[in-house]
Amino acid sequence: MSNQDSTQTQGLSGKSDTAIVRQPFDPKKWKLVWKDEFDVAGLPDSSRWDYEEGYIRNREAQYYTKGRKENARVEGGKLIINALKDNWNGKPITSASLVTKGKREFLYGRIEARAKIPTGKGTWPAIWTLGTNIGQVGWPACGELDILENVGFDPDKVHANIHVKTFNHTKGTGKGNNMVVQKPYEGFHVYALEWFPDRIDFFFDDLKYFTFRKEAGYTDAEWPFDKPQYLILNLAIGGAWGGAQGIDETKFPHQYEIEYVRYYESVK
Repeated sequence: MSNQDSTQTQGLSGKSDTAIVRQPFDPKKWKLVWKDEFDVAGLPDSSRWDYEEGYIRNREAQYYTKGRKENARVEGGKLIINALKDNWNGKPITSASLVTKGKREFLYGRIEARAKIPTGKGTWPAIWTLGTNIGQVGWPACGELDILENVGFDPDKVHANIHVKTFNHTKGTGKGNNMVVQKPYEGFHVYALEWFPDRIDFFFDDLKYFTFRKEAGYTDAEWPFDKPQYLILNLAIGGAWGGAQGIDETKFPHQYEIEYVRYYESVK
């Protein structure tokens, strides 16, 4: 999600791959240790979630609000994130970005969310993580894991990406893959990653479509993923990637629905 206008390398080296393989979730291999089922109406649970506030990154058009139910609330067993063209406090477009920073960090395991994304030119919903050490080392040295990205001008693709400081043998700071999905915005889907000390697998429903592997000789620059990350759920509008073909201002409001978020640890 961060700085998508930076150079991104899709070609993979070594044993990382973009093969699409059906691999259903096997509950016998995982233990559920943290979750939010969004079953208590009102503002998101403050013991689990905090907010980003303001204009944060990527030259995006939305202002992220904090604790404003019009932009983020739990209703009907779902987290609802709304992007609105409402000129709130002089901000033409508002939305929300929820984070577990300071509440819960993650290191290895399976993170999954069942969500229904919005669509329309300019939308950029995401489920992603950043290293908790971002304040000390900056981005992208902290590492970034994009479990889901979708841009409204290319609505039938879902994307998974990683960002790191550098790669020794390829240009850029990113690797990833995408897959074509017929109208992913019309229903709920599970977006997930399974994170191990030697690899990270990314999923759309039961389809694994990107694997990033820790190769021999990798340092923190290429593999910062032996340190904790925090989770982000956000709906951006416009920006370096989401707004590459403009914003259709006739499509507001946009609603991003998340039915649950779950974190599992591997059963040894």
